[in-house]
Amino acid sequence: MMRALAFALALAATSATAQQTVQSGPGAMLRGLDKVNGQTVDVELQTGQTQAVFGLDVALGDCRFPVDNPTGDAFAFLTIWEQGKAEQLFDGWMIATSPALNALDHSRYDVWVIRCITPSAD
Repeated sequence: MMRALAFALALAATSATAQQTVQSGPGAMLRGLDKVNGQTVDVELQTGQTQAVFGLDVALGDCRFPVDNPTGDAFAFLTIWEQGKAEQLFDGWMIATSPALNALDHSRYDVWVIRCITPSAD
């Protein structure tokens, strides 16, 4: 019983220290790929903005990054749908360092997060 309690306390302490402090950036840099012709495009989106990326509309809800490493991992909440259609193809968080973890599933286009736009230092 004591061993189980000690294990539970150690596990709780480990998970608390493993969390990073994050900050929301004013926008994100995304990359789009047209798989048919191999063309890529980089798109800068501000939070709350929707922009066309090839035949898709992409809306950025938020972009978060580690405070102690602003150029490190980016997490962006995206909503993506085909232009002229109401059905969402993607609605969720994409992670810059692991784009395949939660990816857009489209036969022609790919969209992924490159980085967050960090606030300028004054």
